[in-house]
Amino acid sequence: MLEIFDVSYNDLTGKRSDDLYKLRKKTFKDRLDWAVQCTNGMEFDEFDNADTRYMLGIYDNQLVCSVRFVDLRLPNMITHTFNRLFDDVKLPQGDYIESSRFFVDKNRAKELLGSRYPISYVLFLSMINYARHHGHTGIYTIVSRAMLTIAKRSGWEIEVIKEGFVSENEPIYLLRLPIDLHNQGILAKRISEQSEVSLDALCAWPMTLPVTSVQV
Repeated sequence: MLEIFDVSYNDLTGKRSDDLYKLRKKTFKDRLDWAVQCTNGMEFDEFDNADTRYMLGIYDNQLVCSVRFVDLRLPNMITHTFNRLFDDVKLPQGDYIESSRFFVDKNRAKELLGSRYPISYVLFLSMINYARHHGHTGIYTIVSRAMLTIAKRSGWEIEVIKEGFVSENEPIYLLRLPIDLHNQGILAKRISEQSEVSLDALCAWPMTLPVTSVQV
């Protein structure tokens, strides 16, 4: 079973915490070469704190993917790390969350789940399910050009709020991610058609997906 669920920063066990931050270093520093903080082979920053929740995708007790969530009213990457690029954007009032550190460990996903499993799309849908389950109004995030392309390809009707540049040739995008039933249905149908997992299972939170039903 592929299990996707959320935990608080304080509820992360030592082993799970180490695995999460090591995979983040592998993704964001080693593979993407982002300017991120790394210590003892792990990547974490000031937004990994008691106000943070993580979405974890676990298969066979191994972490495959994750997303970090912070209340948009608290310090986050939009209002702090990239404030100089987006300080003219008026963020909405309401129970919105910011997502960051979205990653899929491609090697583990391919080895454990098969190359045809739509794991990025499952993680997108999980973000919608999580936000709806916890009563949030919507999600804001900053993504690279590559991630913007992947998100658009999924069918998720994301809204680009503003483009910014961290360097002359490196654009990033502030996005609003809708979590309405319409977008939940778009992603669930897309995944179900590819994986033969039921719509009911795909729209639940937490999510437990039978990998034996997936084209692997």
